[in-house]
Amino acid sequence: MRAIFGLVLIVGIALAGGAVVMAKNYLAGMEQALQAERQKDSVPTTTVMVATRALRYGEPLTQDAVRMVRWPVDAIPEGAYPDPGTLFPADESRERIVLRAIEKDEAVLAPKVTAPGEDAGITSRLASGTRALAIRVDVTSGVSGFLRPGDRVDVYWTGTPRDSEGDVTRMIEPGVQIVAVDQSANSDIDTTIARTITVAVRPEQVAALTLAQNTGKLTLALVGIDDGNPAEGGPIEINQRALLGRGAAEPAPLPRSEKTCTIRTRKGTEITDVTIPCTN
Repeated sequence: MRAIFGLVLIVGIALAGGAVVMAKNYLAGMEQALQAERQKDSVPTTTVMVATRALRYGEPLTQDAVRMVRWPVDAIPEGAYPDPGTLFPADESRERIVLRAIEKDEAVLAPKVTAPGEDAGITSRLASGTRALAIRVDVTSGVSGFLRPGDRVDVYWTGTPRDSEGDVTRMIEPGVQIVAVDQSANSDIDTTIARTITVAVRPEQVAALTLAQNTGKLTLALVGIDDGNPAEGGPIEINQRALLGRGAAEPAPLPRSEKTCTIRTRKGTEITDVTIPCTN
């Protein structure tokens, strides 16, 4: 009886041990499968510098205002800084200035900060080959004060050309970028009724806008963020007749020439024409 009990005990222990080993192997296999699945779905990352707090226009960029985080390689914004050494070069003691607002945990991008020691004024916002031009505006021509630096506007000219019978409104410059409103280049300012805006344009556009400003009235139309080329449909122009739905003016009738009657007389070798009343 004791032998049978001992045999049953040994068999039970063996079965229990086998079950433990099988469970352990099963769990190990599951762990390996999960690990492989995680590695399969993992996204490759790299480092990017982000802001540790909200940064505003004109604020010096310091090392304690940024930190390095992991960022998906396929989603790195253009102009991002990968490490502190690229943002704060060891051989450069001059500071960078914030050009545009950067929110907390937002990537620090090159267009939003100046180069070390660079001025944060309007000149830092001008691309190569562009010039800054001031345009006079008021509450109606300036979109009721909703313009901010960084916005794009279409410029319309209203005037009376010499070959026109009335006023004409024409889009003369589409998608012009605003770099300053009054004396501020800060895009985070509260909206105000501006008296002047400063735009970034090419030299030939400077000439065209200056002439237009001195020969008529300029009106600005705010362009949406997602708008591509606002002038894809060709030139935009309207005159008073088109506005009122009238056709082109009929040409004035030509003056009717009076009929003249003459007789030719000869005196010796001289021939002359004499005008006489017409009988029919």
